[in-house]
Amino acid sequence: MRIAFLGTGRMGTELALHLLSDHQLTVWNRTREKTSRLAEAGASVADSPAEAVTGAEVVISSLFGPPAVRETITGPELIPDGVPWLDATTVSPADAEEFAAAVPGYVGVPVVGSLGPARQGRLGVYVGTPDARLRELATELVAPWADPQRLRGVGSGREAATGKLLANLALAISAQGLREALALGDAVGASGEEVLDMLGSTGLDFIAGMKGPFVRGERSTDGGDFTANAIAKDARLMIDTVQAAAAEQDGVRPGSDLPALRGALASLDAEIAADHGEDDFSTILLPGAEPTDG
Repeated sequence: MRIAFLGTGRMGTELALHLLSDHQLTVWNRTREKTSRLAEAGASVADSPAEAVTGAEVVISSLFGPPAVRETITGPELIPDGVPWLDATTVSPADAEEFAAAVPGYVGVPVVGSLGPARQGRLGVYVGTPDARLRELATELVAPWADPQRLRGVGSGREAATGKLLANLALAISAQGLREALALGDAVGASGEEVLDMLGSTGLDFIAGMKGPFVRGERSTDGGDFTANAIAKDARLMIDTVQAAAAEQDGVRPGSDLPALRGALASLDAEIAADHGEDDFSTILLPGAEPTDG
């Protein structure tokens, strides 16, 4: 198929590379240099989003949040009539509803996972649309980057967006839990390695295994898999979503202010303020990580 792929940052590039063996790809990114890997692999590079989508049978996007989607796609009414639009951008449920109303062929396809699973074709992927035909088409297109056991069709872009935010909420809060476990261990004289080992039989086992190489100094956070900027942006989407819902409801559900997530966001924001925003978000776990007021 002739596919236009908009947004070739770290994740977008990995997703697009999986499509090149079977499809004719035209790519666009605001910073043209970020299309270089795809150009070297055989993709055509467009000078503008409008040029990229000209003649495309499908448009796929992986942009940095809802404002970029509005600026690049829905604002200028970029998607040609009748062309499916698969959006891998992390957005809120309300954003997904807005985009689906603007473009009949909208399918939310947010991914769950970082660069390593993306390269291996082992990401979790939600495929959200009420149109069964579109869902089948989208599922086939995203399958090369998905773990078959974690490729899930759902009935709307809103539902897909919800699944993605829940996944990243769990990731952010568990990372904050690991940060605090390391702080507790340090206070009682336990090394980082000892803390990681003792967490093996706890609910923090998964995040300890994932982020252990950063804690041990085996990996640098420079150019990391999932940046502090990116997960902080997602955390704000979650907080805004809950605040908007609470404003419309008479009763406030316990925890609706998302205090645990706010603690994680405070840690991330401290690292971003210290110019570590483009580092892997494991930066919050390292010795010398910026203190927070939370």
